[in-house]
Amino acid sequence: MSHILKALGIAVGIVLCAGVAQARAANLTVFAAASTTNALTEIAKNYEAGGKGNVALSFASSSTLAKQIENGAPADVFLSANAEWMDYLEGKKLLEAESRSDLLGNRIVFIVPASSAVQSITVSPQLDLAAMLGKDGLLSVGDPAHVPVGIYAKAALEHLKLWPQVANRIAPAKDVRAGLAFVERAESPLGIVYASDAVISDKVRIVGTFPKDSHPNIDYPVAAVKTPNSNAARAFIKFLSTPQAKEIWAKYGFEVK
Repeated sequence: MSHILKALGIAVGIVLCAGVAQARAANLTVFAAASTTNALTEIAKNYEAGGKGNVALSFASSSTLAKQIENGAPADVFLSANAEWMDYLEGKKLLEAESRSDLLGNRIVFIVPASSAVQSITVSPQLDLAAMLGKDGLLSVGDPAHVPVGIYAKAALEHLKLWPQVANRIAPAKDVRAGLAFVERAESPLGIVYASDAVISDKVRIVGTFPKDSHPNIDYPVAAVKTPNSNAARAFIKFLSTPQAKEIWAKYGFEVK
């Protein structure tokens, strides 16, 4: 009898351990670029509604999130707004092998407050940005030193020979949503954000789109971070490319790969 009870105890222990492992795997923490906030929140709700597990989302600048992951933050999935910060983590050997892929694309655009008299502009080397900003106005954009949207914006402005007009007139935001908010409140007469960010706000208007050849391709890579949740992380990444998810990405202005 003691042998039977011992065997049963072992079996129960195995089942309980398996159940704990499955529960742990079903609960994911996803670190994602601020520009994906609305779309990814909706996609995660659909994922949870399908009984696939709970998803905790953390949004910020890709640079901030990458540094947090490097310092041990418990992220299972990382969705970056540029390749640079994904490369950074890959160089640190913090990503699961062969889990990385380019998920999305985007465009950068000029925005103005909804009340602005500016209706449209041609984004070219002839653009008079200084006049658009006025005497004391600042260009609102993610910090070009580390925020992806700011990095793209600076590259485009340099390519178009416009950077000298604004180099000393930047309001550097901590991420793209902070830059958007600055224009929404009309604290800046002009800003640069992703097209997907302008879509979610009725307080700003797009007045010009940067030519694609004026800056590096805007790619959003996604990858699984090295954690015990790697299998669940890969499953969630796969879900991000389902037809259902692609429809949501497109609704929020992203270019779906």
